[in-house]
Amino acid sequence: MDLETGFYRNHVKKESWRTVLTLAYQSLGVVYGDLSTSPLYVYKNTFEEDIKHSETNEEIYGVLSFVFWTLTLVPLLKYVFIVLRADDNGEGGTFALYSLLCRHARVNSLPNCQLADEELIEYKKDSMGVEPKSNFGSSLKSTLEKHRVLQRFLLVLALIGTCMVIGDGILTPAISVFSAVSGLELSMEKEHHKYVEVPVACVILIGLFALQHYGTHRVGFLFAPVVLTWLLCISAIGLYNIIHWNPHVYQALSPYYMYKFLRKTQRGGWMSLGGILLCITGSEAMFADLGHFSQLSIKIAFTSLVYPSLILAYMGQAAYLSQHHTIESDYQIGFYVSVPESLRWPVLVIAILAAVVGSQAIITGTFSIIKQCSALGCFPRVKIVHTSSKIHGQIYIPEINWLLMILCLAVTVGFRDTRRMGNASGLAVITVMLVTTCLMSLVIVLCWQKNVFVAIAFVFFFGTIEALYFSASLIKFLEGAWVPIALAFIFLIVMCVWHYGTLKKYEFDVQNKVSINWLLSLGPSLGIVRVRGIGLIHTELVSGIPAIFSHFVTNLPAFHQVLVFLCIKSVPVPHVRPEERFLIGHIGPREYRLYRCIVRYGYRDVHKDDMEFEKDLVCSIAEFIRSGSVTPASVVSEDLMKDDDKMTVVGTCSSHMEGVQMSEDDIDNREEAGPSELKEIRSPPVNKPRKRVRFIVPESPKIDSGVREELQELMEAREAGIAYILGHSYVRAKQGSSLIKKLVINLGYEFLRRNSRPPTHALSVPHASTLEVGMIYHV
Repeated sequence: MDLETGFYRNHVKKESWRTVLTLAYQSLGVVYGDLSTSPLYVYKNTFEEDIKHSETNEEIYGVLSFVFWTLTLVPLLKYVFIVLRADDNGEGGTFALYSLLCRHARVNSLPNCQLADEELIEYKKDSMGVEPKSNFGSSLKSTLEKHRVLQRFLLVLALIGTCMVIGDGILTPAISVFSAVSGLELSMEKEHHKYVEVPVACVILIGLFALQHYGTHRVGFLFAPVVLTWLLCISAIGLYNIIHWNPHVYQALSPYYMYKFLRKTQRGGWMSLGGILLCITGSEAMFADLGHFSQLSIKIAFTSLVYPSLILAYMGQAAYLSQHHTIESDYQIGFYVSVPESLRWPVLVIAILAAVVGSQAIITGTFSIIKQCSALGCFPRVKIVHTSSKIHGQIYIPEINWLLMILCLAVTVGFRDTRRMGNASGLAVITVMLVTTCLMSLVIVLCWQKNVFVAIAFVFFFGTIEALYFSASLIKFLEGAWVPIALAFIFLIVMCVWHYGTLKKYEFDVQNKVSINWLLSLGPSLGIVRVRGIGLIHTELVSGIPAIFSHFVTNLPAFHQVLVFLCIKSVPVPHVRPEERFLIGHIGPREYRLYRCIVRYGYRDVHKDDMEFEKDLVCSIAEFIRSGSVTPASVVSEDLMKDDDKMTVVGTCSSHMEGVQMSEDDIDNREEAGPSELKEIRSPPVNKPRKRVRFIVPESPKIDSGVREELQELMEAREAGIAYILGHSYVRAKQGSSLIKKLVINLGYEFLRRNSRPPTHALSVPHASTLEVGMIYHV
């Protein structure tokens, strides 16, 4: 028996390691495509104009030393060994850090938060909710919770990092593809190649963006082999150049050569740091794409293959350049000149493929972060298409895709050289890293509960390095670095206007809620005719009755027999488990047949289609009715006066297999339920129904007559059909508002609202079942 147990454990261990190694291999194509193509343009950008390559080799050795230590300290030490540990339930990126801080310090910017959200399993991970051990941590937490200005500053900081990631999604494809295509310059006359590079790069970029709607899962299996081939290729060429041209180039890895470099080049050397910075473009992807892989797989891939391959590639280029001091033309300092002439065409093809893979990864990452922003109310609602039903996180956003393509082509055609593209890309990259460093310092104190001196040491060490690179990039403002600043400013304005308008609209809803006394005075029939069917009234309120409901009741002569106030909300966690998806409660006494249903999604969750969602919703309401977690009618009115409904957590159909299950089939299908321990509640026969609906409920505990009647009525309503009742809001600044507020609300927010998707777009609401009523909001 012991032998069998040992064998089983060993087998499981092998399986787990096999999974980790498989993920590490797959991460090459998704995470490291951008980082691995940086040798194409680092040396070329560095030696473009600020410094010159001399026969003493002090410049090339100094640059190599800077590249080596930058790669070692930032991607390896900072990201692999520190930042990757700050995951949000396995998810990474700027918004993951912000989400962690929101839950630890209650600085969440979402207006419809509830105490029930803090009971989610993923919300309460690790030491969630535990007070920081240090006095400084406790005072910092209380300060953040008291001052709205600091909360808004924290949100703006996270949004700045997000905007720079979007800017990087525009600049990285341009510089990667253009640098790869620049290898054509060695195969034709100098005066000819400049007329070929830009058109070829534009054609590749157009093809790349045009194929986005197919999703990466169709060709994703090619990504990892392409990047693996590229890494092996550049490391082999680098090793050949080291051995053949300068075996002693390893001496340049000493930090002393950085000092010699800066002492000789002075201001020019400092300005050239903007080019050296490009060696770590794509490092943020290790953290941002953490949700698709695992910490261990990303660490293994980087430390065992990516890092040594890049070091060999840069050392090989430096070894070649150290023996070739004659600069005959502008491009002699580039990557392709160090490639043996017989291998240049194959390497060119592999480089273009690797650049396309790296660009694909950053484009997909841009889609992902925009989805997170939209889920947390910081970006206008856009159409999100899930391109794969099996692979989590593969999405396509048509509007953003074509916008990225237009801007990417504009950058390529407008700049037409890697120097200005590199200045722009470098500033975007280093800004994201600075934002990550700032947010990480708060995570260290508030979430990890470390001593404040640990956070100060982290900020001082990595912040100093990144601030040095940031200053060198910012000085190139007029030479291309203005592009990411301009793009980030535009996107930041859009996000802030949308977030501000959303908050004001929600505040108006809260202030204009209908009194519960008014509802109770109407009686069970609400003073109107109740017809068969379910009416889903979409609202963003999590408590109380929306003002738009009174408009419906006073203007419509009839209403559905079952009314559900449906609120679809996002919570600051990456995923909400199916068993915690729904919060359901009664509004008013049970005989009113009014329900509130709050559907909770994480910022990484996939929304289901309308048919499956409807089934889950009705089944969960039925389970809520059956479970007996219904507050007695005599107590309901008193509790509801407190503006806080009694809500019960109910999962989806798949999460409560022991509870109520719903069956829908054609009326001609007369099959009976099989298991004897279950019994059916069926709807009575009606004239030509489209579907026959039945609930299968457990035999025990016994169902009383009131619950049975309520289930019966819910079944009849489901069989008659579901209607979606939406409020179409027109937001206007109220009289007496400042000019800035009028511009933001009347022009900015209203323009974005008209050109964005409706709130229920994620549910794929059928137009034939939709009823819209307009309402003006004066905020």
